[in-house]
Amino acid sequence: MTTDNAEATGDADWEREPDPSDSLRTFGAVVQALREHAGFSRVEFGGLVRFSKHTVESVELGRRMPDESFVERAEEALGNTGALRKSARFLTRGEAGLAAWFRRWARLEKLAVSLCTYECRLVPGLLQSEGYARAVFEGTIPVVSDERLEALLAVRTDRQRMLYERPTVPFSFIVEEHLFRRRFGDAEQMRGMLDHVLEHSAPRNVTLQIVPLDGGLHTCLDGPVQLLETPEGRRFAYSEGQQNGRLIADVREVSLLQQRYDTLRSQALNPKDSRGLLERLRGEL
Repeated sequence: MTTDNAEATGDADWEREPDPSDSLRTFGAVVQALREHAGFSRVEFGGLVRFSKHTVESVELGRRMPDESFVERAEEALGNTGALRKSARFLTRGEAGLAAWFRRWARLEKLAVSLCTYECRLVPGLLQSEGYARAVFEGTIPVVSDERLEALLAVRTDRQRMLYERPTVPFSFIVEEHLFRRRFGDAEQMRGMLDHVLEHSAPRNVTLQIVPLDGGLHTCLDGPVQLLETPEGRRFAYSEGQQNGRLIADVREVSLLQQRYDTLRSQALNPKDSRGLLERLRGEL
């Protein structure tokens, strides 16, 4: 717990959240809405709760986890409705190693009764070897710290356990051939990546199909997509681009994407031929 003097000068020893969670962003938005409704500026409100305006701003933007004293004083200053005290109980920190726009999908992934993935940019995360994943993360801009890099790798490895820990859940992957030909590191690392993909696509509940280079144009040229079904029978889709991701719940749009995926299944190599292609690529190294 911080001291009143530190709070008053804005020097509270709070850690800035490296990955603001949805709950922190929501709580902050509620604080801001109540503050503005009460007619306080951030400076005025900071004086009431004995924190600097910069700390108030950080809480409102979801960048900092509010401590108990902030919540209590904010509650008193904003009418004692109980809204802040009750909602503060559900605050959680961001999940290290997951982009903010991917977190909702990652939670759905853990519950899914089926998961389909089409990729045209890089080997799917659930199939990446450590060496491949490390090379991907090391090449990001801005450059990540060593600590952040290890957190990203740990989360990716943890996600991959789904393929083995959920043997009755079907996982389907359709991947463009050129992704397995794109070089990174040396020949040994390339072989390690192909071995990893072959191993992780071997279980009976995992299906890997490759779209060959000579396969021509197809139905999923708009970009990568993931699809899943929940235990309640609801279907969702997820599409990702530069610095953003979109969770799709609209029934008609998800149905359209599922139709495209199903059509691409018939255009890609079958699982046996796909494994044969990977083994040939490995032999060429």
